[in-house]
Amino acid sequence: MFRLEGEKNRRSGHLGRENAIHDETVPGSTVQSGSCLRNGNVQTPRGKRKVQEQCAHIRRNSSRSRRPSQPQNGEVVKAVTLFEVVSMGKRAMQSVVDDWVEAYIQDRDVALLDLINFYIQCSGCQGMVTAEMFQSLCNSDVIQKMTETFDEETGLQYKKFMAYPWILTVTWPVDMDNGDYPLIKPGPYWKKFKANFCEFTAVLIQQCQYSILYDSYLMDTVISLLTGLADSRVRAFRHTSTLAALKLLTALVRVNLNLDVSKCNAQRLYQVEKNRISVKRTNHRLDQLERKRKEYEQKPLEIENMMNAIFKGTFLQRYRDVIPEIRAICIEEIGSWMKMYPDTFLNDSYLKYIGWMLYDKQPEVRLKCLLGLQGIYNRKELVSKMDLFTSRFKDRIVSMTLDKDHEVAVQAMKLLMLMSQNCEDALSSEDCETLFQFVYTTHRPLAVAAGEFLYKRLLSYQGTEEEVPPKRRGKFRANTCYMRKLITFFLESELHKHVTYLVDSLWDWTGSLLKDWECMTTLLLEAAEEEALSDAQESALIEIILATVREAAEGHPPVGRGAAKKILSAKEKKIQLEDCTKITEHFIVVLPQLLAKYSADAEKVANLLQIPQYYDLDVYSTGRLEKHLDALLRVVKDIVAEHSDMDVLEACSRTYYVFCNEELAIHRRADLARTQLIDELVDKLNELLADSWHEGEGLCTDEEGICRIYTTLRRITAFHNAHNLTKWNLYGKTSKLLVFEMEYGSLPVQMILPALQCTYFALLWQLASAVERSSSKETLLALNRELRFFCQICACYLSHKDKDLSEKAFMILCDLLMILSHQSSGDDEAVGVLQYLPSTSLQSKMLLFIQDHVFTEEKEEIKDLTEEEEREKEGYKLNDLHRRRSLLAVYCKLIVFTVVEMSAAAEIYKHYMKTYNDFGDIIKETLSRTRHNNKIQSAKTLILCLQQLFQKHTETHGSTHSMDSSFTNIKELARRFSLTFGWDQVKSRESVAMIHKYGYLQRYITEPASCRGDEWHPLVWYRNSLLANEDEKNSVISSLRELSPTSRSKTSSFKRKLSNGSLPETSHTETTNKTPDFLCTPELTAAAGKSRKRLKSQDTSLQECLPFFCPMALSRRRREDVIKAEDFSADGGAEDVGEDVDVVGADQVCDGLYQSCTRPRGADQSLETSPPCLCYTGSRWRGQIKGGSAGQLGLAEEEEGCVLQAAAEELLTHPAVGTVDPPYAADN
Repeated sequence: MFRLEGEKNRRSGHLGRENAIHDETVPGSTVQSGSCLRNGNVQTPRGKRKVQEQCAHIRRNSSRSRRPSQPQNGEVVKAVTLFEVVSMGKRAMQSVVDDWVEAYIQDRDVALLDLINFYIQCSGCQGMVTAEMFQSLCNSDVIQKMTETFDEETGLQYKKFMAYPWILTVTWPVDMDNGDYPLIKPGPYWKKFKANFCEFTAVLIQQCQYSILYDSYLMDTVISLLTGLADSRVRAFRHTSTLAALKLLTALVRVNLNLDVSKCNAQRLYQVEKNRISVKRTNHRLDQLERKRKEYEQKPLEIENMMNAIFKGTFLQRYRDVIPEIRAICIEEIGSWMKMYPDTFLNDSYLKYIGWMLYDKQPEVRLKCLLGLQGIYNRKELVSKMDLFTSRFKDRIVSMTLDKDHEVAVQAMKLLMLMSQNCEDALSSEDCETLFQFVYTTHRPLAVAAGEFLYKRLLSYQGTEEEVPPKRRGKFRANTCYMRKLITFFLESELHKHVTYLVDSLWDWTGSLLKDWECMTTLLLEAAEEEALSDAQESALIEIILATVREAAEGHPPVGRGAAKKILSAKEKKIQLEDCTKITEHFIVVLPQLLAKYSADAEKVANLLQIPQYYDLDVYSTGRLEKHLDALLRVVKDIVAEHSDMDVLEACSRTYYVFCNEELAIHRRADLARTQLIDELVDKLNELLADSWHEGEGLCTDEEGICRIYTTLRRITAFHNAHNLTKWNLYGKTSKLLVFEMEYGSLPVQMILPALQCTYFALLWQLASAVERSSSKETLLALNRELRFFCQICACYLSHKDKDLSEKAFMILCDLLMILSHQSSGDDEAVGVLQYLPSTSLQSKMLLFIQDHVFTEEKEEIKDLTEEEEREKEGYKLNDLHRRRSLLAVYCKLIVFTVVEMSAAAEIYKHYMKTYNDFGDIIKETLSRTRHNNKIQSAKTLILCLQQLFQKHTETHGSTHSMDSSFTNIKELARRFSLTFGWDQVKSRESVAMIHKYGYLQRYITEPASCRGDEWHPLVWYRNSLLANEDEKNSVISSLRELSPTSRSKTSSFKRKLSNGSLPETSHTETTNKTPDFLCTPELTAAAGKSRKRLKSQDTSLQECLPFFCPMALSRRRREDVIKAEDFSADGGAEDVGEDVDVVGADQVCDGLYQSCTRPRGADQSLETSPPCLCYTGSRWRGQIKGGSAGQLGLAEEEEGCVLQAAAEELLTHPAVGTVDPPYAADN
């Protein structure tokens, strides 16, 4: 650390002759040994060597000096320098400053040098400072030497600049640019240091404001020092000095405010004294007040000169700095100046800087701008000065609600709310409508801010009592009006399925109003004719009631907003229990009435029937309210008999499921009601089938009879999903219908759909019972035969002419295969009998189904449509996309969990580019999961996909000309595949080597004649290394199998047994040396020719490791050619943003995605993943390549295509130091 030669003597009160300031020179700060350089003589060889030795001595002792409080030999080392005192923070800052002020009064030059050293050391500089007197202002030679140079001989950096009355020379080693200095160091110690540093600067001005602040010596030197350091090319100097200078200006603003107060007081006292009676007037007192008044008038001028010097010398230079932290400091401080001293700073001349920086590329800077503006718009007395700024930058602030940084968007929304409250007509109605829609966003803090804006701007009731109907005055006066406005807004937004998000956005601000369920149900039940709600309003209000009940009972945000479940505090849990009790007590009485009133409306009934699952069901027994339970069960039974809509029936089934919990005291009563209902339904089905079904002829009845059978089957299916109906033996009845349709095909489709689902649920309940109760082997074998037979039925229905039936059969088949393939038990070997894997023919059939139903789009007819027809068409497209995504997701689950061969994914990967917007997230997740399961096989799947595409291209075009669009698409797909490997070359080494070997070397086994010359040596060496390891790998595989046999679980060994027998095996040598056949059939992508056993034994038992030969002899010309060869398609540029390195990790778990079934569920409950969301990252490449340059990868010829493309521009580009022009030149 730095300290003066006479520091210890000065602190002990003894100032010797060696500390005196000479006429020509001033002793500079010294290194640890206490020596110093005079006259700034560091340019001679002897002086350079001395400086170099001293700097080396500082670096060796820097770590020890930075922790001065650590005990040494049993004693605690006391802080000596000002930097040590401030950084340790052991003393009160005011006492530290008082000691320095006292030292300044005794010897201002020595104290100033101590302060100079303090700011230099705070920059993390491990060098030394020398100082010489600046004697002549006309000495132009000295002024020209104010520069920053690097001495190659000593390896030291020099900065020479003016800090009047001295010329300072700062010397530091070249590693000063390593970016590690106190202000940016992590940890609580350095965080506290930054606070102490800012506090020291503020207290220094505060303590000097009545004495030495106006001596024209202290502030001139400090301002010159900080301005000179702020102009340095070294980031540490710029950052530290900018922070110090701006905090200094902030402290001067406070001093100026105090002077204004003192000036007003002095002026008032002067006027009082002057207005006294002339007899009592004392001239001496009046003269004294006059002098003080003039003094208070003069001091602000000096303070303003200091402020202007700092603003022009530091702020104007650094608010456009290339370092975002420095720009953020500038914007934060100017915002505080405007709030503290609006008379000077709150005008358009200063506001323009904040307005310009709203367009900054870094979110940190934009956030500081918004926070500064919030402090201004929050004060009504300041808003009047913001008219021009509001008109110029309002649109920009509105657009910032869509900022890619969530915190910036949230603060922009809060700022707009303040502008709406305090600025009249600041926001137009169009702006407000745009902002209101943010209540439906998935980011909860932004949605909550938008909810506050919506509530205060639109929903809060401000009318008079006369505007409220007389019957509603009192208890429901405000809440009724609020609820009507909320319903109107919800209906006008036309986002009826997002009411849960609307309620969650308003919950923090209007929770008490949204919990007023008595008011809501009163509007539904007791509204007078003139106050009655319309049918749409009633539907919306019922949806709001359901959403508020769910929010109060669950206590966590809906899906997509934050974590899956929120950890509640003790207070929140108490509120949740109180809300559940309140819900139960109210709706136990009211719900049967609501169901009876709206029993004919399927949508309203389906929503109302979801409320009982949030009850505290013990209230029925504790409150002796069983009569209300009986009333509810009667109403539900009537609804089941009246409706055939599946949503209503499933809601009824779920209600019975909730009440039939065996842990409840009311479960017997509910179970009895459920049994009676099922008996009636089954008896009715038996009666209908007995009357209309004839053996050998099938169904013989009219349309009315078919409709009754169909509705009865739907009701039974809905209950079979959640309830075990095995004792009613429904499997025999429904399977008979399926078999007849499979053989003769004469049954109505609407009857086959519920029969297929009912059969599936019956088998699942049998399977669950067999696993839980450890059934006998004979029972398991019989169940296995039934399961396999049902799989054959589903496979047969895949080719059914009805699209809905075939897709439902596919979903059920995939779910059933997923369940059966994971029926493993550690102790019970009998359960393994139920395991089942699809045969190769079934896999081929399922893959063809995916190609026909997912990746084949219907041709659109071009015709003029009305607005309503366009809306219906868009809705149909959206539903169709959701359907196809569900089909693809459920099939990809089979690939990920190795139910079907991984090579089947090659057909899926072919459509990655073409269908990226619709299925890109699903395909990318599949690629990530398969790579995590088996890196080698995943790499083979990628190369197989590219080979098949290339074979198709050659068959169609007959050439590989690079101008063909199909060949360009193949190259782009290969580039996308390469980006999924990420920047960790070590992690992806085996996969890349496998791609090179099977993709490139199989075609060019011999050395190409064109690959001659020194520039091709790295590629030739790499190719030879892969070929040389081919023989080594064969011997290693055989030795490893002999010495280290791989233990396999019973489940994995069972998976190699196919349902129709074992496939023919192939030796390992044949597998390794076999060249992929381009003429193989595309079905299942050559999976029929490869056995599962061979893939398992070859890939999972050995992790292939091929060494890289990375010669460093690639010429610069070749590297530049590789860089120039990067080609980004115009149409794919938008898709690449945020995708290049943003690969979904294999360790991440997607909710609902790739989860095996653990309990019976509906076949239509599949994955629903949202389309990928594009996000601007500010830079195309998010990181740097680790582990070598592009040349170290051994790149192939340009015309053969690069497997991996490195972002060489990012590595070769170095940001310029200094300032950068903001992207708002039009406003400048």
